[in-house]
Amino acid sequence: MEGKHQADNFSFSKIKVKLFSPKSTEDFSAMIKILHTADWHLGKRLQEYSRLEEQKLVLDEIISIADENEVDMVLLAGDIFDTFNPSHEAVELLYKSLRKLSKNGTRPIISISGNHDSTQFVEAPDPLAREIGIFFYGRYDTVIPVGKLDSGIEITQSEAGFIEMKLPKFNFPIRILLAPYANEVLLKTYLGEVDREGEFRNVLEEKWRNLADKYCDQNGVNLFLGHFFFMKEGEKPEPEPESERPILHVGGTQAIFTHNLPTQIQYAALGHLHRYHAVDKSPFPVVYSSSPLAYSFSEAEQQKQVVLMQAEPNRAVSYSPIGLTSGRILYRKTFDNLPDTLNWLEQNPYAFVEITYVTEHSIDASTRKAIMKAHDGIVNLIPQIKNPLGLENQSLKVEDLGKDMVSLFKMFYQSEKGQEPNEDLVGIFKEVMSQNEEG
Repeated sequence: MEGKHQADNFSFSKIKVKLFSPKSTEDFSAMIKILHTADWHLGKRLQEYSRLEEQKLVLDEIISIADENEVDMVLLAGDIFDTFNPSHEAVELLYKSLRKLSKNGTRPIISISGNHDSTQFVEAPDPLAREIGIFFYGRYDTVIPVGKLDSGIEITQSEAGFIEMKLPKFNFPIRILLAPYANEVLLKTYLGEVDREGEFRNVLEEKWRNLADKYCDQNGVNLFLGHFFFMKEGEKPEPEPESERPILHVGGTQAIFTHNLPTQIQYAALGHLHRYHAVDKSPFPVVYSSSPLAYSFSEAEQQKQVVLMQAEPNRAVSYSPIGLTSGRILYRKTFDNLPDTLNWLEQNPYAFVEITYVTEHSIDASTRKAIMKAHDGIVNLIPQIKNPLGLENQSLKVEDLGKDMVSLFKMFYQSEKGQEPNEDLVGIFKEVMSQNEEG
């Protein structure tokens, strides 16, 4: 297996291997199983629709996957909540779910903050949560205390941005570079004025390399847990989902290259992008696990995943996505007649839908009522106006600029909508114009 990554064709759920016999404390397991998940966005809404019940279901599914596959450790790569001030219900769901996922402290969970999370809020429960094997890490300058927990989990070495732990089942340490979302303000670093994006990469690369050089030898499992926008240099970047705030640092957008990661790392567990994919596979996998639910229509019909990874010191890891089935699927559909629309909606009741309805004018009231009554998950109903008269391109030209404002408005509206504005809309435009002239 050395030198070769086995991905996408390895199903942990089909394998049941007895890794540890309680008869002897000398009988250590050779490989550790780790579950990688991210972007839970607890409390997230889809416009007016709450997703909390779906989130309860999908977190229970993740817990079942971890139990069925006898997972030893969980990595949660940021965006735990959807807002800096999550609701009481979202916070309660997190704590109850993590307690179950940790198997009452015997399965460690390492969770970092993302760009949707408040670093202070994420780290607030850490002293108490740490006692049951749940480690919250929100700031780059935080140092997790060393010591042994009642469960036998031991933090053997720790530094800002790094943790090393030993689990009772394994005779090797697990090292994790901790990279919660950060910008130059959080890093307390000035990036200059010339190439701020390049300097940002250099700052992080140097920090990560120094930690890896100090701690990550071949005698342990070496991992990276981060919440950033990673891409392979020279390749087209993966688009950020519509529901995701683009990651920024002061001065502009930020993308970090996979070659900025230390070479000692065996697997980089990432959060931020909501689709499962490996940004890079060599010299080690750099993987986004995906969000557990689709949170915007840019994620329509995506298969959501968690990743199960198996690792040992000085060997290439094996990793495999496992599809999640809980929650409503999101669809973007286009129709041009009512019977087809209603038929499809009847066949797909458990979904959220954005419908584009092609029509010669606007969607009439009876058609709109019939569509909205047929399904409880229609989030958007968007008219797409055809041009029934076969009108030529009505784009504004230079010679049109001498015309009065009302004529220009009518021409612009017709070029955009394929029909003339009605009298009420023209009246509103005239009213706005008159108020501007009076001002």
